[in-house]
Amino acid sequence: MSRITLDTKCRLCRSAGTKLYLKGVRCYSAKCPIEKKGAVRPGMHGAKNSGKLTDYGIQLRAKQKAKRIYGVQETQFKNYYLKAKKLKGLVGENLLSLLEKRLDNVLYLSGLALSRSSAKQLISHGHILLNDKKFNIPSYQVNLKDVITLDKKVIEKIGTLPSEESDYKAPSWLDLNKQKNTVKIISEPLREEIGNDIDINLIIEYYSR
Repeated sequence: MSRITLDTKCRLCRSAGTKLYLKGVRCYSAKCPIEKKGAVRPGMHGAKNSGKLTDYGIQLRAKQKAKRIYGVQETQFKNYYLKAKKLKGLVGENLLSLLEKRLDNVLYLSGLALSRSSAKQLISHGHILLNDKKFNIPSYQVNLKDVITLDKKVIEKIGTLPSEESDYKAPSWLDLNKQKNTVKIISEPLREEIGNDIDINLIIEYYSR
């Protein structure tokens, strides 16, 4: 299994030419390399113009960006695409919905984790409950009425969570209880609330070649 360190995350953002928010709240600080130096690609030739991308290159970059944002590997991402094709509705919206409904992503969006990678670690180490039962599969697809609870014992070790901020609001399809550190799935993800500036059409074109 590949391992992505904190330094590697910054390089991935620089390579994409934009913030992917792989470090969660840390990416909003002034210490972010993109804030300090701009979106300069990593490597000794990063500042030089790499030339115009081909259509394939543009599609590939869009796919890589989405894959890195959600923290999934190549095979897993393609499987999401193949599953999205079998579902009713638009393939692109189905794909985004599948990615949004990952358990680790829901934990992050609810503000109960500092980043998606942190959420993945909390789940893998058994620090969350799913419907009052211990659960350790980050890629699990949440369902309506599922209730996710963060173990109180681990909160002290994490520090201040985004959900603890008075002005923090989770997406409307999630019902966040800040006092109990729980989040309930109350509807399907809304397309207009899915950010990250992902060009889903380019991703569909990449897999449709």
